Amino acid sequence: MPFIKHLQETEPFSQLPESVFVELRKAAIQKKYPANHDIFKQNDPPTGFLYVIKEGLVTITLVSPGGIDMVVDYRKEGQFFGGTPIFTGEPYSGGARTVKPTVCYLIPEGILLELQKNMPQLGRFFTKTVLSRVRKLYSEIVADHSGAALIQMEAYPFKKRLSEIMSSPVATCTPETPVREAARKLTEHGISFLVVVNPDNQPLGIISGSDLVAKVLAPENVDARAMSARDVMRTGPRTMTPETYMYEAMAFMSRHGLNQLLIVDRNQLVGVVTPRDLMRYRSQKAMLLLGSIREEQSLEGLALIHKEIVRVARSLLSETRSTPEVMEILSHIHHAIISRTYQLCLDEMTAAGQTVPDVRHCFLIMGSAGRREMLLHPDQDNGFIFEDFPAERQAEIDAFFQSFSDKLNLALDRVGYPLCQGDVMVRNPAWRGRLADWQERLNSWLLDPDPTHVRNSSIFFDFLPLAGDVDLAHKLRDMVARGIQAHQGILYHMMTLDLRYKVPLGLLGRFQVEKEGAHAGLLSVKYGGCVYIVDCVRMFALERGIQAISTLERLQALVAENVFATETAEHIRAAFEALVFLRLRHEISLIEADQPPSHFLDPHALSKTEQDLLKESFQAVAKLQDATKRHFSRAPF
Repeated sequence: MPFIKHLQETEPFSQLPESVFVELRKAAIQKKYPANHDIFKQNDPPTGFLYVIKEGLVTITLVSPGGIDMVVDYRKEGQFFGGTPIFTGEPYSGGARTVKPTVCYLIPEGILLELQKNMPQLGRFFTKTVLSRVRKLYSEIVADHSGAALIQMEAYPFKKRLSEIMSSPVATCTPETPVREAARKLTEHGISFLVVVNPDNQPLGIISGSDLVAKVLAPENVDARAMSARDVMRTGPRTMTPETYMYEAMAFMSRHGLNQLLIVDRNQLVGVVTPRDLMRYRSQKAMLLLGSIREEQSLEGLALIHKEIVRVARSLLSETRSTPEVMEILSHIHHAIISRTYQLCLDEMTAAGQTVPDVRHCFLIMGSAGRREMLLHPDQDNGFIFEDFPAERQAEIDAFFQSFSDKLNLALDRVGYPLCQGDVMVRNPAWRGRLADWQERLNSWLLDPDPTHVRNSSIFFDFLPLAGDVDLAHKLRDMVARGIQAHQGILYHMMTLDLRYKVPLGLLGRFQVEKEGAHAGLLSVKYGGCVYIVDCVRMFALERGIQAISTLERLQALVAENVFATETAEHIRAAFEALVFLRLRHEISLIEADQPPSHFLDPHALSKTEQDLLKESFQAVAKLQDATKRHFSRAPF
């Protein structure tokens, strides 16, 4: 049996005599498990077996204080799990769940306990694993960030789902309801709107008091007696499901300026959420960050909101939420602040008598902002796309948008988003242009891939529309996909530029820190690991024409395309999450100590467990770099 060979080479079984393996071979039971199956859960009583993986992949999970399953380790073919309770008699301290169909050999506890009598080190090995590398690390993280009840309450709005806060039942009417009856219903019940539904309770539209004024009372020669709800309702109401997180609804309603959000389950109306509902359940911090962004009238106010983001980040980590989720929440807040800054600048321009040219345009954010992977102190990467207007209008368009762009970049800097050192910003004409101009730039990057062009394209390829005509961004995305497919040599040049640098680990696994300068004795978690994962995954995604933008969405798509094996992708994801967590926690500690945030840290200041995790994450990145180099160094494009 292959698993015997694995055991013979693995601690603590490598110390056992050959005769023992004959007994193990006879006693072992083979069992198959489907994908996403819980072999056992945290706190379950012992099953009485040690599990050795013949084939497949298993995640080891812990439940955080916030009730969230965290993946803390992975076990692959030849590795084992579930042995500790055999020797301690205690429930499982973590869960084991299959990632894909998995076959395990189950070794009964009886034979292991018998072996322990003559080999005490066998039991000592498994009882020691209670304090194993990964479990110890995450228990420390939970202890460090669980904090006081106040901190937990600040994270509360990000845990609740809409089913917990929505108002139900909802006041409704039918499309045939006379407008006078609808008006009486609004008045009698003291409500501000009615939802128009069909016989299946599916929402068709919304009627508010302002709709009645605008469409019934204000116009002349309108016979209210002949009008029904269908004539005055606003169609296409925005909806979400009951399972949606509250923070998502906050961001969505703020972004779209909604006064009500309908909650539907299997297309049927089950509730409604209003800003008042959100206010009832938000903590003061959440109210400040998301509730008031849309109403904020000054850059100074937005700057104060920006400074509070660190408190939300700390709160989220206090309940040990997954780092991808933390990044997405922080990105929601950043996007809302940037959007509001954009609108304030635009309002100031128009108030000064400057008219926005009648031309379709779209404001893009790029880099980590575009990937929705923003942390605490991102700088600016942005641009403008315009429709293909005639060349004779160029002076008119530039006259407004150059002034607006200067104002916007400076305003964002005041709010808390530093100017990009590489000048990848809308104030630079090189980052504004018509679709045809962007096509020309893209061609120059693809056909003349010097280092500057490669760096610019890497930032640009992660763009996301934030304001204006989104259709222009879709056309630009298609343009990029066609360009990459026609000129895949750019991927080779991206690889050679990116992989000139290696992870900061020496041959013996020692950390390689900066030797001199402001960061002497430190290493960069960002440039030593995170960036390489982002860049390598982006290269594979671009090659395949994958439209996803975030790193982990791209990684998931690459698994679906059979570019990466599930096991490989899981290791990359684990490394990415670990590196982002260590970086974010470090930035929080610096800000709270009144120091500027930085991705440079002293690895020797970490605990031994955290140093091991950092090294293993760097090693995973190094393997990804090697795979990327081998793939894109093949035959010429």
